[in-house]
Amino acid sequence: MTENILHIHHSSLIVSDAKASLNFYTNIIGLKQLERPNLPFPGVWLEIGQQQIHLLELDNPDPTTNRPAHGGRDRHVAFMVLDLDKIKQALDKGEVKYTVSLSGRRALFCRDLDGNTLEFIEKID
Repeated sequence: MTENILHIHHSSLIVSDAKASLNFYTNIIGLKQLERPNLPFPGVWLEIGQQQIHLLELDNPDPTTNRPAHGGRDRHVAFMVLDLDKIKQALDKGEVKYTVSLSGRRALFCRDLDGNTLEFIEKID
């Protein structure tokens, strides 16, 4: 059956303010906004290569308290990047806190405005 599943098309994250999240994901992280179907709730579709992230504006049922301080111990979406230093610079400029991977590899974790964890892993050739 696994040969029938090609790849992940998208991951969805719940956000409390789609416009504020759009600013975070496009202006700080650097993702491209896509056209979105006409749905009965606010949201944003973002492009990452051939995959997408869908931001769904809903009441957030996930608590943002008592979550692990290090995002690697929390559920997260991971992005492969060419240059981790560029991500660090963008996060620093946006005053977004992050932690580096405890494994020693070139990776870091941060949280978006709603506490969703994002991991950025530098591609090794």
